[in-house]
Amino acid sequence: IMYRAAVFDTGSRGLKPWMIALLIVLLLTVVAVAIGLLVHFLVSDQKMEYYHATFKISDLRGNGNSRQNSPYRFMELREISENLVDETFIDSALNKHYIKNQVVKLTPEEDGMTVDVIMVFQFPSAESSAVRNRKIRSILDEKIRNTRALSINTSSVEVNAMSSSTGKLTVQACCGKRVVPLVSNRIMSGEIAGKAAWPWQASLQHNKIHQCGATLISNTWLVTAAHCFKNKENPHQWTVSFGTKINPPLMKRNIKRIIVHERYSSPAREYDIAVVQFSPRVSFTDDIRRICLPEASASFQPNSTVYITGFGALFYGGESQNDLREARLKIISDDVCKQPHVYGSDIKFGMMCAGYLEGIYDACRGDSGGPLVGKDFKDTWYLIGIVSWGDNCGQRNKPGVYTKVTYYRNWIASKTGL
Repeated sequence: IMYRAAVFDTGSRGLKPWMIALLIVLLLTVVAVAIGLLVHFLVSDQKMEYYHATFKISDLRGNGNSRQNSPYRFMELREISENLVDETFIDSALNKHYIKNQVVKLTPEEDGMTVDVIMVFQFPSAESSAVRNRKIRSILDEKIRNTRALSINTSSVEVNAMSSSTGKLTVQACCGKRVVPLVSNRIMSGEIAGKAAWPWQASLQHNKIHQCGATLISNTWLVTAAHCFKNKENPHQWTVSFGTKINPPLMKRNIKRIIVHERYSSPAREYDIAVVQFSPRVSFTDDIRRICLPEASASFQPNSTVYITGFGALFYGGESQNDLREARLKIISDDVCKQPHVYGSDIKFGMMCAGYLEGIYDACRGDSGGPLVGKDFKDTWYLIGIVSWGDNCGQRNKPGVYTKVTYYRNWIASKTGL
């Protein structure tokens, strides 16, 4: 035995430095691969899980700074609720598994507001969903019991697991969200809008020819201008396409029903609004998503930044374009727009102006029915106006005139249930 040991020792002393270095590198490589495989299997064993929680805010008087006549009241409650849920799980035993949350619905009640929120976690698949559901409910209960940010009764809290497909679709279906950064371009002689930039934009086509823009407000309804259907109210002759190009379209649907405002009568410009139902319904994705509708009581201040989008002509007398374009405008007050050198008495109820008195930036032929939109501080977009009429395109002292969505908000609800 001693002999053999001596032989081994003699052999070790005979290894050259480069051989020792090679052995160390090989050993470290094996360890790294083993760790990588372990991490891979641990991570791949985890999956995204979605949970639907509801709770009731019973006292809104704490939001005294909220403006009663603004959609931002809802957005303030949305932000507070999302922050509350974030803090709840980031500071909990589930912090390594918590991903995010999103308030998907705010429902006014007589004595408060019901909040629906989707929470996203990533858990190992070994543990049962029932056990996790109890953990989530318990943590949420404890946080709500001790919070002063909102007045919430713990008995109103409910938590239910959702299927991955339903949870993902619910999050994607939230209105007014874009997945691309905002870039300000000109709609007339300007840059083309980026892919998925305005996922609620639609093209209404009569006998396969683009006629008007429209805005997606649900998975089966659009809102547009009534004058688009002058003498063309047969739904079987109309189709709608989605995406940032008319040809080839991202998706097409058949028009099922056209509802023009009962009091619209051409050539008058009042009541220039229509809703359109299509079939089959669309599935919401990053490229196709609905816009948010403001409350009827909402107000949008003059000089606020808004955007128009459309496939319309780049100059007066021009042809519609294949690519979607966008332009940044400012809301113009009624007092300014009703001045004699602008539009005077032509501005009636249910109308609003946007653009610049200097001209240049404007909607044009083929943009009719399309959206005028604005966003709040949470980057949620609202449909403010519908492209209606104007004197030529981009003329000095002749800005675009839009159908005011808040004025017709109740009418939209009465026809679509939205």
